[in-house]
Amino acid sequence: MTDPVLTIGDLESWSFAGTALAVLGHPIAHSLSPAMHRAALASLARTTARYASWSYFRLDIPPEDLARALGLLKAKGFLGINLTVPHKVVAFGLVQEIDEPARAVGAVNTLLRIPGGWRGSNTDGYGLAEGIRESLGLGLEGSDILLLGAGGAARGAAVECLRRGCASLRISNRTASRGGELLESLRPLAGRIPLSAAEPNPNLGKPGFLVINATSAGLVPADPAPIDLSGIPRPSGVYDMIYNPPRTRLLGQAAALGIPCANGLSMLAHQGAKSLEAWTGVPAAATASIMLEAARASLP
Repeated sequence: MTDPVLTIGDLESWSFAGTALAVLGHPIAHSLSPAMHRAALASLARTTARYASWSYFRLDIPPEDLARALGLLKAKGFLGINLTVPHKVVAFGLVQEIDEPARAVGAVNTLLRIPGGWRGSNTDGYGLAEGIRESLGLGLEGSDILLLGAGGAARGAAVECLRRGCASLRISNRTASRGGELLESLRPLAGRIPLSAAEPNPNLGKPGFLVINATSAGLVPADPAPIDLSGIPRPSGVYDMIYNPPRTRLLGQAAALGIPCANGLSMLAHQGAKSLEAWTGVPAAATASIMLEAARASLP
């Protein structure tokens, strides 16, 4: 089916007879979410007739128009919304309810329509944990984690690692001051879990930790790897949250060293399935594999 990129102007005259879902971003044309959700809805419709009238749209909404867009989406009867860059943090202050996991992250990526407006949640952490489990056979629970980065994606990853009871969490960031700020903000959540800073190429002392890349290093093929894996004890696995390109320099080095590694496409699928669960009640595990297949098919 055709997949136009809608704008806030299109919402003014919006009319749709079925149940509408959407993803909002700026830009948004590259998003794989419509393909994933439509594939899952089509699968659900084969056994449950009501999902045949559901559809998922994409809207390019500049951040200055987000508040107005959320009002229009509510008025036009949209049931659920996904949010991507740059809206996850902006929307945090615009929704009427926020669940506790999203509050800890300070960002929302999933909205559910409620009588008073929108209820916000964040499925990225769930997607990360399940993506790592599926792709690498590793759990965040009880693992020593080396997290690369200190931005919004890193904060979300760190919160999930701590919530799931990792054994320890070390954060490596190019700018030490920013890394320190993230560490200090996480200490109330960490409790007794060891939490510390790490140099860009840290001497971790022992092998077997899980490396998670939450930086943007790798989005451009010429980007250097955010860490030199040959200079640290051997990790149990390397997970790069970037999925396009599918093999960053970090993942290329991991593969060359024989370290189990994976990109973030599995995270994308699992977070999408968890969003759909919030809107439909269908367990995320029932649609994640469908979303992952659709995402793979949509990549160039």
